[in-house]
Amino acid sequence: MSKLWKNYRGTSLLFLGLILGGLAGVIWGKQVEVVKPFGDLFLNLMYMVLIPLVFFSISSAIASMTEMKRLGKILITALIVFVVTALISAVIGYLAVLLFHPINNVDMASLKHLMGNVKGATSSHTSGLEQLVNTFTVDDFSKILSKNHMLPLIVVAILTGIATSTSGQAAQPFAKVLIAGNTVTMKIVKYIMYYAPIGLGCFFATVIGNLGSEMIATYIRTWLVYLVYAAFYFVVVMSCYALIAGGKPAFKAFWRNIGVPAITAVATSSSAATIPANLEYTKKMGVSPDIADTVVPLGANVHKDGSVVGGVLKTTFLFVLFDRSLTSLQNALLIISVGFLVGMVMSAIPGGGFVAEAVIITIFGFPMSALPLILIISEIIDIPATLINSSSNTTASMLVTRFVEGKNWLGKTK
Repeated sequence: MSKLWKNYRGTSLLFLGLILGGLAGVIWGKQVEVVKPFGDLFLNLMYMVLIPLVFFSISSAIASMTEMKRLGKILITALIVFVVTALISAVIGYLAVLLFHPINNVDMASLKHLMGNVKGATSSHTSGLEQLVNTFTVDDFSKILSKNHMLPLIVVAILTGIATSTSGQAAQPFAKVLIAGNTVTMKIVKYIMYYAPIGLGCFFATVIGNLGSEMIATYIRTWLVYLVYAAFYFVVVMSCYALIAGGKPAFKAFWRNIGVPAITAVATSSSAATIPANLEYTKKMGVSPDIADTVVPLGANVHKDGSVVGGVLKTTFLFVLFDRSLTSLQNALLIISVGFLVGMVMSAIPGGGFVAEAVIITIFGFPMSALPLILIISEIIDIPATLINSSSNTTASMLVTRFVEGKNWLGKTK
């Protein structure tokens, strides 16, 4: 019980804050706005640490990569499998939103003073190429120190990390500075998160006070849609991956051995904590040790099919709340692409979850004050998302083995 409480203490306290805030909003309505400054305090603290968090987390992660060339065929195949399965996951998530409509009938008019005005779309006179340039770059270094220019900051952080990693021994002192900066920044975030149950609870109270029970119903529907996706992906999609990897023998091996890793993922709510169980039982599925030892740890960082759909859900959540079309071809491709970006790429970054949510908002021009609305989604889908993130690395390992060692790989490893 003590270990269970340790794993879920933060999430439990945050849920308690949201529940109390929601009840306060329902009971007192708009009068609950008296606690709004306590919610604003939490948001401002997160905004203040956002820029160093993004820079140090990305640059230090890339600067620490020193053995990328050694992985060879296994790594290349693994990355291809990760990308393909992540895109499949994003498409399934998008279709689930269109099918079940978790977010509807929410009147945002009463929240305008909380959210602020949505930034206008890029002028129709701006070409697509110019818009792309303006999205990823700015014309002055000082502008990347604003939360409204998150993607240019990410570009600078990536370039800093690559330059540090490829500069050899001469840059090692700077690499240590980046790593230390990330450690300190993450510690600051940890301190701020102690206040999260109160701050986010107060913010949620003001949201519910303005919108009432319809907002609570929206979150419940979102959670239920994610559960449907998770069940479908875990049972159907991963079974298909096992069949593709090695036919019925691989299918049987997968279901004979997935139980312990799956239960570990649910019990710990941590992909990293599930790595030992995944390694042991992936090898029992017939995957060769060298492939399992490469794909599973790598996948725990960069292969998160559950987080991909989380990105899709957060994006569509804001699209509906701010009355933007989900069904146009352009928006559909953008939603799927951004879901892939924030779910797979950003999840590889320490602290990337919060960064991903900020990226969603800045890409589509939503007000940054909408950030807590999707932070709440992150919390309510955390357990099933971890299950999919972690368990999908076993089928990814099987697929990689299939392409590296041939279709009869299962017989070779037994």
